[in-house]
Amino acid sequence: MAFFTSLYSGSSGNCSVVRCGDEFLMIDIGKSCRATLTALKALGLPLSGLRGLLLTHEHSDHVSGLRVFLKNHDVPVYGGAATLDNLYEMGLVPPSAELIAIEGRTEPVGGFEVTAFPTSHDVPCCGYRIKAPDGAVMTMATDLGYLSDVVNENLTGADLVALEANYDLHSLRYGPYPVYLKRRIESTRGHLDNTDCAEKILELMKGGCKNFALCHLSKENNTPDMALAAVRRRVLEEGYQPDPSVRVQAQKRDEPSDWMEF
Repeated sequence: MAFFTSLYSGSSGNCSVVRCGDEFLMIDIGKSCRATLTALKALGLPLSGLRGLLLTHEHSDHVSGLRVFLKNHDVPVYGGAATLDNLYEMGLVPPSAELIAIEGRTEPVGGFEVTAFPTSHDVPCCGYRIKAPDGAVMTMATDLGYLSDVVNENLTGADLVALEANYDLHSLRYGPYPVYLKRRIESTRGHLDNTDCAEKILELMKGGCKNFALCHLSKENNTPDMALAAVRRRVLEEGYQPDPSVRVQAQKRDEPSDWMEF
């Protein structure tokens, strides 16, 4: 059996875990090394089982704990070539770190098979499609201004999808953010809103996917209830009856979320 959770997920920091047996992968490390290790301990995950750290991009809410973590723990780091180069130039990875560019191919990481695919953001950014040792497949896509063909291709057929539900459009437009930031978030190189996320989840439900994690919710422009309500509303509008085993879970901001089996 394979499992997914996030240690923390939101505009203030992101880190997710994919586990199968004694092995696990981490995706991003957007809070301090201490906060991340504390969360791993709470889940009963010793670092001896960590096979690799996958990075989506260089923004601080995805790499804040990276420098200290790599200073103290010898773990291979995977990501897009531009992201890894930028992090090295920023001094966030030590010279001794094992950095592995993973674009354009499937890479074995422990017993997992990992494929990176590009997402549309304002810096080079990627999502991940991960095949667990038991054959189960999950896809994670956050920090994307829209659902491109390559993103849709990698979401299709997954047993679990972790998808960004960053903001409620009304909350963003009438909220406190400055105009330039609102425009950036709404743009095709920004973030995905609840409505687009819900539309995609409905499509994937119809295709047979039963497990959905709503990720990277904005503290200022969204809430778990709003994100989940958007999914329920879209399903009701369609008149669709999901399989009773379908699970949609909004990930918690500052603590580990419940494990999701896939």
